[in-house]
Amino acid sequence: MRRRCLVPLLAVGVTAMMAPAFATSTATAAPATAASSTAAPASEPSAARGALGRYSKQKPQWKRCDADSPAEFECATIKVPLDYRAPGGKRIDLAISRIKSTAPGKRHGVLFSNPGGPGMQGRYMPMGLQDRLPESVRQKYDLIGFDPRGVGESSPVSCDLKPEEEDWLRPYKEEKFDKDVAWARDVANKCGEKAGDTLPYITTRNTARDMDLLRAVLGEKKISYMGTSYGTYLGAVYTQLFPGRADRFVLDSAVDPARAWRGMIQWWAKGAEPAFDRWTEWAADRSEKYGLGDTPKKVDRTFWDLVAQADEKPIVVDGQPNTGDDLRSGIRSAVFTPEYATEGVVELKKAAAGKSASTKKLAAFAGAEGAGPAGAAADAAGTGGAAAGAAEAPSDNDTASLLAIVCGDNSAAWSRDPDSYRRDAVQDKGRYPLFGDFASSVKPCAFWGESVEPATKVNNSVGSLIVQNEWDPQTPLPSGRAMHADLKGSKMVTVLGGEGHGVYPNGNACTDNAVADYLRTGKLPAKDVTCEATAGSVPEGRKKQKRDLLPGSPLPERAPDRF
Repeated sequence: MRRRCLVPLLAVGVTAMMAPAFATSTATAAPATAASSTAAPASEPSAARGALGRYSKQKPQWKRCDADSPAEFECATIKVPLDYRAPGGKRIDLAISRIKSTAPGKRHGVLFSNPGGPGMQGRYMPMGLQDRLPESVRQKYDLIGFDPRGVGESSPVSCDLKPEEEDWLRPYKEEKFDKDVAWARDVANKCGEKAGDTLPYITTRNTARDMDLLRAVLGEKKISYMGTSYGTYLGAVYTQLFPGRADRFVLDSAVDPARAWRGMIQWWAKGAEPAFDRWTEWAADRSEKYGLGDTPKKVDRTFWDLVAQADEKPIVVDGQPNTGDDLRSGIRSAVFTPEYATEGVVELKKAAAGKSASTKKLAAFAGAEGAGPAGAAADAAGTGGAAAGAAEAPSDNDTASLLAIVCGDNSAAWSRDPDSYRRDAVQDKGRYPLFGDFASSVKPCAFWGESVEPATKVNNSVGSLIVQNEWDPQTPLPSGRAMHADLKGSKMVTVLGGEGHGVYPNGNACTDNAVADYLRTGKLPAKDVTCEATAGSVPEGRKKQKRDLLPGSPLPERAPDRF
């Protein structure tokens, strides 16, 4: 079952002008370390520095992004080198956006942002931040958004994949494993044939370099940053490559840098189990209302009986047959919020009995493409997954760009032995019955090319603020703590009882004020902060927010196959 990440797209269509050919600058060169490839090759360091200098002299041609967007929301396009080791070579587009500070006299600098992914478009982010940040913070920054390289309007990549080929999280079945291996190999080959000259350079490290080049284009000495989920890793990589240019960094729902990326995908399975157990307790405590069982064990049995039934005869949800594997995948995302999962399983029981059921509450279990929380949110917003009049990226762009990152950032994390995936899938299905085999079975990364450069080891003392929910199955609490340990200058805000993926803003004064105060003053808390979840700091409170804020939400509903 595949759930496409539905992310709104805003039209740009504006190109930047290049500066005179002989302008020079070293503003975007990375620190001269063995792991960095931004520095020029030893044979021609001055030529490469000169080429990067010419990039940094670009003058973006800012124009209103779209006729339906606010006048202050401006877009442009600049050029960045495909390969920073050879900046005089092929160039690609970077689609950027901004909303200027509301009080230029109080302006501190620029606030970059990234919504996660990998493969999520980010040009709309300034509109969401404009709605959610307090005015005292808005006065401090020009809000800067961008589609990461290879995504959306930033020279989008494609592998010409068919919809069924994009289903990259597949349950393990002994009888079809050889077919899954062939699928994974075919997808990797198609990507190589279609975009083999580009995909090796669609990496987090190069996106971080794009951010620094954009910093130079904007004439800033430093950047501040807000990143969610995958965006925390992107932010951390930036601090590693450009520690002297990182100002105020907020990392929301953090990735463990050492587990990029196979380990983080496997953590989805490990994180689902305690969330599932917590859900069974929640539903059992409310058995009179929902009728799923008056003990956690009975609630557990209710769900697994439905899985067994669906394995024998698929349960029809919104016109689509759902197998037991579909139910296992659906409950993983549903238990992000126990109430959401409970309501869904109640309706699932009705559907299994052939009764009329609420398709809205069954969204997590709907097998149709584009279903699930992401699709439901987009539909509720009336966006249909794209802003009106927006240009279309290739239909497989979200999958192609995701694979480029998860496979290409760290090829060493992916075994080249198909049988190793078979063994891991069998073992992890036993350990983590909900999703273990989905997470550990074979992926196209097993047949991807080797990474152009080593994975980034994050280990620095740059100041940053990490915010984390206790109950986040996507980037679990230990993941946030691992990021905290790697960023030795960081402080961490933990929301005890906080559930779901993505924290800020959540209506909880403890967490929201900690983030806003840091962005406003640049002062981190003296020590790590623990906040207690409140009614407004869990997804129930977020449900009450206006869906018509999409596509501007800084916390877009994401499909469960994204960070």
